[in-house]
Amino acid sequence: MMGLGKNLPNLVTIARMACCPAIFILALDQSLEAKVWAAALFLFAGMSDLWDGYLARKYGWITDTGKLLDPLADKLLLVATFIPFYIISHRGTGVSAIPYWGALPMWVMVLILGREMFVTIFRQWAARREVVIAAGISGKYKAFLQNSFSGGLLLWYPLQDISMTKDLSAWYYRVWIEFHSMWIGLTLALALLFTVYSMFDYLWSYRNLIGVKESD
Repeated sequence: MMGLGKNLPNLVTIARMACCPAIFILALDQSLEAKVWAAALFLFAGMSDLWDGYLARKYGWITDTGKLLDPLADKLLLVATFIPFYIISHRGTGVSAIPYWGALPMWVMVLILGREMFVTIFRQWAARREVVIAAGISGKYKAFLQNSFSGGLLLWYPLQDISMTKDLSAWYYRVWIEFHSMWIGLTLALALLFTVYSMFDYLWSYRNLIGVKESD
C-alpha cells in the first residue's frame, strides 16, 4: 500500500498524459459536443496537474520518476492543444479566430514548442551527468499561463457555437464575452514572456553543468 501511495502522483500524471491524444482529436472536431468534451478533458487534465503536485508535496511522495514525468506530461498537453489551435485558427472562419490574435502566428508556435524541445534535450543532457532537473518556479508560472490560455480558448470555441444558435444578447453575457476574450489574449501574451524567461532561467540555474563530463 505504501508503494502505491508513493507512486500515486505518478499514476495521476500518467492519466493526464493519456488524456492528451483525446484532447488533440476532439479539439479538431467541429461538432459542439466534441468541443465541449475537449474543454472538459482539458479541465480534468489541469486539475490532475494540481492534484499530483499536492500529493507529492503533502506526503513526501516526490520521486525522480515524477520529476521527469510531470514536465513531460505538461509538454504533451501543450502539443495536444497548440497544434489544434494553429490548425483551427487558420481555417479562415470568424469563430475560429483567437481573440486579439486572429490566426495563431507561426513564430508563436516555433517559440513555444521550440522552447519545450530545447528544455527536454537539456534535461536529457543533464540526466546523463546524473542531474535530475525538476520543473522550476518560472516553468510552473509558464505552464500555468499556457494552461490558462488553452483552457480559455477550448471553452471559447463551444461558447461561440452556442452564441450562433441562441439569443445571448443579455448584458451579462456580453460582459463575460469581453472578459473572456481579454483573458485569452492576455494569457497568451504573458505565456510568451514566461516562455522566454523560464528558458534562460533554466540555463542560468544549471550553468555549472557546462563542462561536466557525461557519466559512464
